[in-house]
Amino acid sequence: MGVAPTDLANAIRALSMDGVEAANSGHPGMPMGMADVATVLFTKYLKFDPADPKWPDRDRFVLSAGHGSMLIYALLYLTGYEQPTIDDIRQFRQLGSHCAGHPENFELPGVECTTGPLGQGLAMAVGMAIAERHLNAVFDAALVDHRTWVVAGDGCLMEGINHEAVGLAGHLGLGRLNVLWDDNRITIDGAVSLSSSEDIPARYRASGWHVAECDGHDFVDIDRALAEAAADPRPSLVRCRTIIGKGAPNKQGTSKTHGSALGKDEVAAARANLGWHAAPFEIPEDIRKAWLDFGKRGARDHAAWQDRLATHSDRAEFERRIAGDVDLEDAAGWAFSNWDRVPVSVATRKSSEFALEGLTAAMPELVGGSADLTGSNFTKTPVLSNMSAEDYAGRYINYGIREFGMAAAMNGMALHGGVIPFGGTFLVFADYARPAIRLSAIQQARVIYVMTHDSIGVGEDGPTHQPIEHVMSLRMIPNLDVYRPCDAVETAECWALAVAKKDGPSLLALSRQNLQQVRTGGDMLSAKGGYRLRAAIAPRQVVLLATGSEVEIAIAVASALEAQGIGADVVSMPCWSRFEAQDSAYRADVIPLDMLRVSIEAGVTLGWERYTGENGLRIGIDSFGASGPIKALYEHFGLTTDAITPQIVEKLKK
Repeated sequence: MGVAPTDLANAIRALSMDGVEAANSGHPGMPMGMADVATVLFTKYLKFDPADPKWPDRDRFVLSAGHGSMLIYALLYLTGYEQPTIDDIRQFRQLGSHCAGHPENFELPGVECTTGPLGQGLAMAVGMAIAERHLNAVFDAALVDHRTWVVAGDGCLMEGINHEAVGLAGHLGLGRLNVLWDDNRITIDGAVSLSSSEDIPARYRASGWHVAECDGHDFVDIDRALAEAAADPRPSLVRCRTIIGKGAPNKQGTSKTHGSALGKDEVAAARANLGWHAAPFEIPEDIRKAWLDFGKRGARDHAAWQDRLATHSDRAEFERRIAGDVDLEDAAGWAFSNWDRVPVSVATRKSSEFALEGLTAAMPELVGGSADLTGSNFTKTPVLSNMSAEDYAGRYINYGIREFGMAAAMNGMALHGGVIPFGGTFLVFADYARPAIRLSAIQQARVIYVMTHDSIGVGEDGPTHQPIEHVMSLRMIPNLDVYRPCDAVETAECWALAVAKKDGPSLLALSRQNLQQVRTGGDMLSAKGGYRLRAAIAPRQVVLLATGSEVEIAIAVASALEAQGIGADVVSMPCWSRFEAQDSAYRADVIPLDMLRVSIEAGVTLGWERYTGENGLRIGIDSFGASGPIKALYEHFGLTTDAITPQIVEKLKK
């Protein structure tokens, strides 16, 4: 006789209890409650091969309810992935363990994306499903034909991003996306009914989804519902009615199993209740072998896929896109390919469009979009056609007014592989997308954020639409390259750097207003992050540091100072993180410490003291903006040559 599915599921429950108990920290309830559903999914539906976690045509499994991380750790171990080992699981939530408190894609190859911030996993899964359909249309089903499966909890479905993601998935008809809802009716505070009376299935149906339901502890019923979901051409929500902490006799069905260890007495009682007599972290041999056999089930599909790939006419192009390598020199050539059409005075959002025209023509893996601001972000080029439910080969996504959903979907697309996503909105709306931008950086996902209207240069729209603190706050996110180019040359350079960066996101902060061209090309100076744009003529007494639209102001200030015999360097600093990556000798040469340093940027001054020192000058805006014409605003906030030059002269006298 084979091993009963109940025993397979109880192996998940036992490891989940043991891991959380050993750490005295974690969330045992969800893995125990969803163990039966996960068993059916992994033994009957999920296409995967533990021997090659990066097989491009594997199904994607996303644990959106990332707090229940022991579910995925148990499944990866049981099905035969090289990691985690049982020792990793023993060290759950300990420093250095691959089994972190929440699943991290950079810790374990079997973890598709970093989850924990509720709702984002499901939204990233939407992006994965988009990438799958797009590559399927570009190549064919012989190379790309897989599904995306998600386990989501009540919190994932409550978060605002869920509405954005569900609407986008329904609109695009992503029928390869299946969400398994752990409907256990419990949150940390207690019953879901304390905070929600929403008819979730009705909301999904209204968004164009197929909805199925099952008893989450009846293996036959689960099988039926998953088969129904897989067969339906629409994205599917499967409502799995479960008992949180299933098997813990005194705590199951309550919030006591949600966010803390069960306690040794309840673990012992659960073992007795489940008929599980193995020692902690031990799996009976017959159950272990059965799980490993299920893990080997995908090897045949994988081998057949390898055979198809070997003889496929598009093999080289497919492998190139999956590898994702982009040569920086090539990217620069494409970004500058329309240089003869670029005016000498042009907004960087427009010069971005010129760069994108060359890049998108040369790089079919670039998939763009905008959160309903295409005509302002200039993110759509002639070679980009709209992606739709009728044409997944399109390379431009109309995300609608869904900044957070767009950013999370782009994370999923990037993590899926084969595409490089970029998307646009106004910089001030980075606040809507910030949690996903942060996850881009954590997950080392190559996502390019095109954020225009980057300062008070927005003009008449006023303080609500004028970024003040945004650029500086975004610079604080580790592994996010924030670019604020000063002209068309820097813009093209920054685009080339962004598409060539494989291990993290980039954000381009671009102007609404026209800016003068201050460089004519040459070496890719933006790669340094900061560089001497103009050297002092008179003996140097001051170094002017600026970014974006304020670089041309700094040049004018330098000229005014030179007219008074005061030598002034002008340093353009399009990307702080790249500048910080240079060696100390280079940084000291560009920004010497033995003279007055002055920063000029149309944003908060907080942070610039890193470069100006406490005794330097920091010219900026430490209040919200105002409504008015651009020229009047720059005069009002003192960002003009006439306002800045006297302050520097006076400072030099002290």
